[in-house]
Amino acid sequence: MVPDRRGPDVTTEPDVAIEKLDRHYLRMPYSERGMVVGLFGGSFNPPHQGHALVAEIAIKRLGLDQLWWMVTPGNPLKSRNQLAPLAERIAESERVAANPRVKVTAFEQTLGTSYTANTLARVKARNPHVHFIWIMGADSLQTFHKWQKWQEIARTFPIAVIDRPGATLSFLSSKMARTFDFARVDEDDARILWKKRAPAWTFIHGPRSGLSSTAIRNGSSHSDAE
Repeated sequence: MVPDRRGPDVTTEPDVAIEKLDRHYLRMPYSERGMVVGLFGGSFNPPHQGHALVAEIAIKRLGLDQLWWMVTPGNPLKSRNQLAPLAERIAESERVAANPRVKVTAFEQTLGTSYTANTLARVKARNPHVHFIWIMGADSLQTFHKWQKWQEIARTFPIAVIDRPGATLSFLSSKMARTFDFARVDEDDARILWKKRAPAWTFIHGPRSGLSSTAIRNGSSHSDAE
């Protein structure tokens, strides 16, 4: 349920407003041993209440101690002409993400990694005693197989797929769902997903928001799916 889909590559081009950022946004959030942490990444261009709903559902249904709201520097599948400065997207994310368990971060800006798979590998290496869950929207699941090293991503951390308008059936039809059908965890067991060794994934139904970052940028309130 990430309307701003993360593409196969996470760019790390300089942001003209990067100097406005508090430096803590450029470091991985602090987490303690044994914590269960959700990783929720996207352009958030702009962030909105639909994103906040995803975060709330993930925190409650997965029993998360924290959710890292990862604002990406850019997405090569999207035009950068309409991409707001990173500092602005972080500030708006802080406004939208009111839950104290949500940690807004842009640490990918300084990691120097090119792909999501590499980012997750770095996260895992730096936090060996934390239990991470990758969070994505059902609309992203439909195109997940086009991401670079998508199977490696699936084998790094358990994945929670949150329902999106118009994408409910993607957990049955997507290439990722078919490839890793053997690793699917029943939704009723979502709270113990963190205990599963990757690959492991679940599909979580629940309230769905039709809000769309693209539609907001275009002056509309929502779209069927994005």
